[in-house]
Amino acid sequence: MAKRNKLQKFAELSTFPNVYQNYDPKAPQIVDHTAQPVEMKGQWHAKHFKNDHPLVLELACGKGEYTLGMAQSYPEKNFMGLDVKGNRIWKGASAALEQKLDNVAFFRTRIEQIALFFGPAEVQEIWITFPDPFLRKSKSNRRLTSPYFLKQYRNFLHPEGLVNLKTDSPELYEFTLETIAEDERCTMIYHEEDIYSKPLYRPELELKTYYEGLHLTEGKTIKFVQFKIQ
Repeated sequence: MAKRNKLQKFAELSTFPNVYQNYDPKAPQIVDHTAQPVEMKGQWHAKHFKNDHPLVLELACGKGEYTLGMAQSYPEKNFMGLDVKGNRIWKGASAALEQKLDNVAFFRTRIEQIALFFGPAEVQEIWITFPDPFLRKSKSNRRLTSPYFLKQYRNFLHPEGLVNLKTDSPELYEFTLETIAEDERCTMIYHEEDIYSKPLYRPELELKTYYEGLHLTEGKTIKFVQFKIQ
């Protein structure tokens, strides 16, 4: 791909048929590649993917490496990467178009508003891969496994749906374990503080983002948690 600056990426992103955007958090609505508002809540399968395959979200997806990797491995599922940074999403969205991956979409939005855009039980699974751990205690509600966000996820995650966290942060890992233990509606499925020290629990864990590669070269251990939030 030719190198593009941020403004070029934003301009191109608005024309991609696999990208949706929520431009104004104060007046949230979804805009598609025709620059027109569209109602997608509860209708992602019918209006975009044109099938009833399970929908999997990657939150704070960055450049979409995990979203793309899972979509390539599981063509029988639909995948959507969400992030607030359009210049990051551009890379994943353009790669999906080049590879003709019809089971991939991207959505630029603030994760805090996620429940506005997905209907009850519309999502089968959530992946949270190397999010900002927000280490300051005053920002703990911004952690994507905080009680605040679990409440949001319950609005659209299937009752049997899974939440997966992959992180290098021991603080976020321990915080997530504590949050699950304190929430009677949460069920722990699996957790491991060093996933590469034993056979992988799920094949998706073999996928590595650019930043995970950096973490591994620095000698950090990669942690994983899987749970339900009925």
